[in-house]
Amino acid sequence: MPLWRFAAFSTTLSAFPCAFGIQPYTSMASHAPNDSQDSQPSAAETQGSTGNAGTAAEKPSDSYVQSFARGLSVIRAFNAQRPAQTLTEIAQASGLTRAGARRILLTLVGLGYVEADGRLFRLTPKILDLGFAYLTSMPFWNLAEPIMEALSQQVHESCSVSVLDGAEIVYVLRVPARKIMTINLSIGSRLPAYCSSMGRVLLAGLSDQELDRVLHASDLRKRTQRTVTDIDELKAIIARIRAQGWAQNDQELEEGLVSLSAPIRNRAGQVIAAMNISGQANRTSAEEMVRRFLPPLLEASEKITNLVSLRT
Repeated sequence: MPLWRFAAFSTTLSAFPCAFGIQPYTSMASHAPNDSQDSQPSAAETQGSTGNAGTAAEKPSDSYVQSFARGLSVIRAFNAQRPAQTLTEIAQASGLTRAGARRILLTLVGLGYVEADGRLFRLTPKILDLGFAYLTSMPFWNLAEPIMEALSQQVHESCSVSVLDGAEIVYVLRVPARKIMTINLSIGSRLPAYCSSMGRVLLAGLSDQELDRVLHASDLRKRTQRTVTDIDELKAIIARIRAQGWAQNDQELEEGLVSLSAPIRNRAGQVIAAMNISGQANRTSAEEMVRRFLPPLLEASEKITNLVSLRT
């Protein structure tokens, strides 16, 4: 089964860049729910806020396109908990006025990314095109899939690939063997980098200055009794990962979860992604995982790295 079948609308949208024009489709007005308070600005927008897309204080330069940022905030308002919403709910979630949210929704309806059903708006399957434009542009997208499937079959555990986005990792490929976490992981799922094996591999690929910045921007909290949250201790762990070329996580992210990760590099030797094997501690201990699974994991990550080098 193709890996993209494991994707979820909400997680994919939160993870990947989007590209569309924000122009009001006034001719579509009759197809959207009517709102008598469209002209009333919200407090957030009166103060120059753009909701989830950022505030005026975050505006990087004069080239910043606020309407585009507002459009993205409307798309991000939809998630697994709120797949269908009214205009008022979307305006509140995105920090926009109802009039502003309505214009953007009408644009998305006209472009086919959103559909209106009575008073409710929901995303359409076409929205996945935006996320998969990013996925398919990655040099290892088609290359990694058969190698990951072979590795998962060999070790009988789940195999994933992720990239770094700020202080979080984002799953971009996944071959699940069985449910091993209390949360559902799929393409687009996010986890903190500081306490995950893939995250630490990706952090090990950063410069010391960038690593320091990311760690200080992270929400360093104990997710289990084993979670390391001290920045100096984390830097020491990441330094060891840099030297040995792989990372292990023994129940720091979630009780009962153990994992191993290795880097995927480009031709220049830069870490562009991380690949892991994850399992349950009551079935495979951390020590046994290293002994049995590390050699095939390193072999698989090296294969992908070599293929990426040939392509790029």
